[in-house]
Order: sequence, then C-alpha cells, then structure tokens
Amino acid sequence: MGTLIVIEFVTLDGVVEDPDGSGGTPGGGWAFRHGPDAVAGDKFGLGALLDTGVLLLGRVTWELFAKLWPGRTDEFAAKMNAIPKLVVSRSLTSADAWQNSSVLDGDLVSAVRGTDRDLIVTGSIGVVHALAAENLVDEYRLLVFPTALGTGRRLFTAPADLRLHAVRQQGAAALLTYRAATGKPPTSRS
Repeated sequence: MGTLIVIEFVTLDGVVEDPDGSGGTPGGGWAFRHGPDAVAGDKFGLGALLDTGVLLLGRVTWELFAKLWPGRTDEFAAKMNAIPKLVVSRSLTSADAWQNSSVLDGDLVSAVRGTDRDLIVTGSIGVVHALAAENLVDEYRLLVFPTALGTGRRLFTAPADLRLHAVRQQGAAALLTYRAATGKPPTSRS
C-alpha cells in the first residue's frame, strides 16, 4: 500500500465542515474569510505527489471540485486536473465531469490496501473517518485557521495517536503535519 495522506482545512476547534461556504451551514465559509490567498495554490505542500499520486474523494467533494477545477488553467489547477482521481460514491455511475476521474469500484478499504500509489484525500470527511477507523491514514496535513466555530463536523471522532512532524505558517493559518505514531513510515516525498 502507498502512503495515505489526508489534507484538510480545519478550525482551531477541529471543525472541517464547509470551509468554503458551499454547504450552506451557519458557520460556512470560515476559511475563505481570510482571503483567497489563504486557500489558493499548493498550501499543503503536495509538490511531486500531485504528479505521482492519486486523489481519493468522496462524492460531495468531487462534485464541488468538478465544477471548480476544470475551468482553471494556472499551474496548480493543471496538476489538479491531470492527477488521477478516484471517487467514493454509492450513487454516481459516471465521473466524466472532471478529467481523469473514475468511480471507485468495490470496497473502499480493500481498494486502498490494494494500491501501491500514494493516495491524497482532501475534504471528504466520511471517507477520512472510514479510513481512520481502519488505521490506514499515515499522515495528516492540516491547514489550521484562527477560527473556532463551536459546532460542525469534526476531523477526529475517535482517539488518534499522532506525532508532530512539521509546522509552517501559511498566511493567517498554520500548516501542521502529523504522522501516525505506528505503522509504516511515509514516503520521503513529503
């Protein structure tokens, strides 16, 4: 199995729900209140992983991205459009709306265990929770914003034993990289 990296926009109190406001939640749009530069480009330091890895997305995140990324032409958008994408969905039958996308055929956990490529999960909190429950997440890259909402879906819903790997300021936010305390070491490309 390749390395599984989760990337998330997150509040100080651990909420990952609706950072862009597209979900219409009462606190939605919290990440974008810090300006477009706060969320633009490769804020998660994925670099070469965008050339060699695979994006693993839940249906809701994929549908949002499928409306956003294909119309963009900057260097980061080109990488997002080119990377292979697997969509976890019980209702989608086609993923033609965004190039290089396909609907995951079969069980999520088996598919993740059966791949030798690095996987990047962005957003897709239901997918993240399912993979974390199976101890399959190797690394979390969290862009933490100076906002507390007090309510909303949270990244962690069960205990997790992690080790801090790196901290870097990204404008108003901080990029925190945590690695699983046990398991295989992540690839050196991070």
